[in-house]
Amino acid sequence: MLPPTAFGQARLPFWQRVREFAVPPPMIESATARRSAGDWAGACAAARVDVELDLRAVARAHGSELAATVRADLRRLAPDLLRWHMPRIAPDGLLRPGLTISLATYDHLHLVARTPPSWADAGQRIGLALWEGSRSSRGHPHPHPHPDKRFRLDLHRHLWDADRAGELRERAGPWDPLVPKGIGCAVDRWGSEAAIVLRSQGRDSGTVLVRLGSGRRLLLHVGEELRITEAPARGGDSGWPELPDAATWVLPDLALLHSGQITADRLHPLVAAALVLDYAPGREPPDPDGQSVRLVECRGAVHRIGLVDGVLVPLDHDQAQLRREQLLVGLGGPPLPCLRVIDETHREPERLVEIRARLDHGDFAGALAAVEKILGPDALLRQGALRDELDTAVQRRIAHGLYRAGLAVAGPLRVIDDDERRDHKRRRVLARRRR
Repeated sequence: MLPPTAFGQARLPFWQRVREFAVPPPMIESATARRSAGDWAGACAAARVDVELDLRAVARAHGSELAATVRADLRRLAPDLLRWHMPRIAPDGLLRPGLTISLATYDHLHLVARTPPSWADAGQRIGLALWEGSRSSRGHPHPHPHPDKRFRLDLHRHLWDADRAGELRERAGPWDPLVPKGIGCAVDRWGSEAAIVLRSQGRDSGTVLVRLGSGRRLLLHVGEELRITEAPARGGDSGWPELPDAATWVLPDLALLHSGQITADRLHPLVAAALVLDYAPGREPPDPDGQSVRLVECRGAVHRIGLVDGVLVPLDHDQAQLRREQLLVGLGGPPLPCLRVIDETHREPERLVEIRARLDHGDFAGALAAVEKILGPDALLRQGALRDELDTAVQRRIAHGLYRAGLAVAGPLRVIDDDERRDHKRRRVLARRRR
């Protein structure tokens, strides 16, 4: 869900990285197990989706029938599949910040997914709420509470509804690398997708706007025949419905599969089942970095370092020699190569890029597991790049907590006190009374 060249060959490594880190397999397995057991709230918790709605309150305000409809949709929701298909931004493939996306509509009520602003995006959490038009939603304030017209998953339920995930095969868009103008754009699907947009507004024909990024826009004229024209200059598009982003571009998973940069077993199981005929889930391949012993050239010999009692240590030096070497280092002497490698590994391990990516995408458990696999669970972190990354992750989680609690309304340093919070509440009450 990026601009025009998003699915060209230059962008495929971007999506390959997103698929590797953004929705880790343990999350998918846990969310799927809980959803299969009927625990939709537990599935949301496993997928780091915060539920910000109260079905009892919905029943009181809108009736038990509508509340039952919402509950049925929540039971069909695969929150890990929703996370898989959420819009993302370059360069790191993080969730598009400050976004509200409609998942389903019930007259004037919308079931929406929300992403926090960029300064509060630690954990890459998604909020699940109900939006009632001009009324304020429950929970913390959001910078853009209105559902975005560009990202409409209410018209693409197969991107989050487990019961309809199979529709992805038809609606993923064609992939023909021999046709340059078709690379990235699902042109062959535009007519039928535009018709879906118009039908959602009770119309059989009309004009739909397509945004291709970099200021380029097209108009789809849907009637007896489909016509495509260039859109006029900005300012003249008032009233035109927009083709959702998910309908504009070829699904990145399809592009990755056709390019050979990903295999079906690396896709979300519901996505793989829809895109790959006769797909059968396979076993997780062995971890190539799972070996516990590393070889180091140390003063003319090849020595080993490895984990012992939860700590990374030299395996070919006795304790007396290590004490002497540490004393020499304290006096300014050169460190033993084995000790130097261990120190460098503590400060900036080879897998730091992977650990940083997992932290960026909110996979804190995966990042800590990677650190423990390298340094051991009882390691004491030393000053360096690794410790800086972990400290930054902690600070960002604090900022997200302030945002969720409504204590920071404009940024991580914009913390409001009790008086200001009461003023915000008073203004909201007055606004509701005026309406």
